[in-house]
Amino acid sequence: MNKILDRFFHLSTLSIALLTLLVTGAIFGVLFQEAKPAIDAFGFDFLTGTKWAPNLEKFGALPAIVGSILSTALAMSLAIPLAIGVAIFLSEIAPDKLKTPVGVSIELLAAIPSVIYGMWGLFYFVPIIRDLFGGLGIGLLTAGIVLAIMVLPFMAAVTRDAMNTTPDILKESAYALGGTKWDVIKDIVIPYAKAGIIGATILALGRAIGETMAVTFVMGNVHKIPSLITDPATSIPVALANEFAEADEGLYFSSLFYLAMILFVISFAIISFAKIVFLKRGRS
Repeated sequence: MNKILDRFFHLSTLSIALLTLLVTGAIFGVLFQEAKPAIDAFGFDFLTGTKWAPNLEKFGALPAIVGSILSTALAMSLAIPLAIGVAIFLSEIAPDKLKTPVGVSIELLAAIPSVIYGMWGLFYFVPIIRDLFGGLGIGLLTAGIVLAIMVLPFMAAVTRDAMNTTPDILKESAYALGGTKWDVIKDIVIPYAKAGIIGATILALGRAIGETMAVTFVMGNVHKIPSLITDPATSIPVALANEFAEADEGLYFSSLFYLAMILFVISFAIISFAKIVFLKRGRS
């Protein structure tokens, strides 16, 4: 009987794993099928084109690709140090009476819908950026800040949980040898939780690069490579959200699917590279 149950459990988990692969393949297949007319019309020139003019049936994805990468890079550069700092405070420094309410607050922030972050960024950060740097206030910098705030609670919560797995005996041994609080955090806690920190970063990266509604409010949807960090720009999710409803069944519609397929490939490539390289280093 136990062998039958073990066999059933093995087949069930294998089926679920294969189903995940099939769903991923099906998503790519639909994207490729719908993007085929644009692929045939533009080929790889679509990736390097900078002009986006639906009325002329001229489409180039480079501004959206650059905007997606730059906004994600900016968001991660802001969020990573802040998230690690929050996690260190909650796991090693904060008094017990603060750990629970602050930790719960961070988890609640992670559950706020992205559209709320976008509306908040539009009415709060846009005026600040406009007053500090001039212009409209809507652009790449504002989008990066909003994205950073979105992914920060998630990263902080996961990083805190990873740091809390550090065995007390390791920390107590470090203190017994004369280590300071900083020494214990730097030489014991962070190295022990390194794999978890990198895993949290990878998951946050996946959310940031594909985020749609929050950045739609504050990025500007201007199909132009920004020359300044405060300039209006666009990203692939922003372009899809703003233009998909008005696209007809022609080349415009297919070009948007081409953009979606590019986002799928970029996300898959970046996250796979991060998992293979950085997570491997983190466990070494």
